[in-house]
Amino acid sequence: MAALKELILTRKSVRTYDGKGLTPEDVQKIEEYMSNIPNPFGVPVTFRLLEGAKHGLSSPVLVGEKLYAAGIVPKVPKADEAYGYSFEKLVLYAWSLGIGTVWIGGTMNRDAFEKAAGITSEERMPCMTPLGYPAAKKSVREGLMRKGVKADSRMPMEEIFFDETFGNPIRVSKDDRVYDLLEMVRWAPSAVNKQPWRIVRKDGIYHFFEKKDKGYVSEACGDLQRIDVGIGLCHFVSGAEEAGLKPEVFDADPGISLPENTDYIVSVRF
Repeated sequence: MAALKELILTRKSVRTYDGKGLTPEDVQKIEEYMSNIPNPFGVPVTFRLLEGAKHGLSSPVLVGEKLYAAGIVPKVPKADEAYGYSFEKLVLYAWSLGIGTVWIGGTMNRDAFEKAAGITSEERMPCMTPLGYPAAKKSVREGLMRKGVKADSRMPMEEIFFDETFGNPIRVSKDDRVYDLLEMVRWAPSAVNKQPWRIVRKDGIYHFFEKKDKGYVSEACGDLQRIDVGIGLCHFVSGAEEAGLKPEVFDADPGISLPENTDYIVSVRF
């Protein structure tokens, strides 16, 4: 678990790159990895590498990037959650190679990226990420953006994880094997750092919920906060797998009384 937790805790969104581009060896590794990234929902998520110069692609919040990975998903049930799960697997793998990434869903020329990615009317491309080696020094814009969303802070565990019912904070010691799993969820990235995941542990099962905010659903991107829950689920399930717990992901709405603007997503048991 330590290896995955270290990746999660050390990984930062990178918007300033060294401008050199990836080595051919790292491009090959990324291509091989992204060719088959499974998720618990069985929804295919396809990744395509796009060269910025070839397709005229850029983003006003990025500096020095040359290559992008676009993620594409069909418009089917659980597509958002599957997308977040699989995309985050790629992000963490890239970081294990020393390759920086950042989830980009809005600050780009969407039409140009979608055309380059070749998506159809039955598909979505909610996000893309640059792929490159971090520059030695961040741009001023990047520093301001991170400060604006408080990127280096997270809600305390007792505000987002609960026992049996919402409002009853979960109690786990640092010696409990679940503690690290919850910490990995807590430190997952999310749109504007909203941290919309909620977990209720009931009868030994961990039920994932989405705490919805306005303005995060669109035809082009789907539900960005469901994507975020998929990212948190990726951290939880991948951590459990690394710990040898054999997690099972399934639908089993526990019938818990829900706070306003909260939806059930999925459940996990070991």
